[in-house]
Amino acid sequence: MTAEARSSETMFERMRAVVRRVPKGRVTTYGDVAREAGFPTCSRQAAWCLKKFDPALPWHRVIGKGGKILLRGPNGVEQIQRLEAEGVAVNGTRVDLRRFGYRS
Repeated sequence: MTAEARSSETMFERMRAVVRRVPKGRVTTYGDVAREAGFPTCSRQAAWCLKKFDPALPWHRVIGKGGKILLRGPNGVEQIQRLEAEGVAVNGTRVDLRRFGYRS
């Protein structure tokens, strides 16, 4: 394994650990995940790390800047359904971060 691959794996592991801490009924943003994991300029990588997720990872609690649901199609519908099942109010494709946002 190359040093770059190990570095990405470590970054992704740290980002996934941040996502695991987001409590039920709360959301965080990709940017907040990246910052909390120690990679403040890597919000895009935070999204990538969730692509191959562990089914137990609460991926649906991570949304875009400003509270926007960024996933499209069936994945976006599933994310909204999961959030609403946890009591998070979704207005169209937006979540009120002042009300439901989480920062550790």
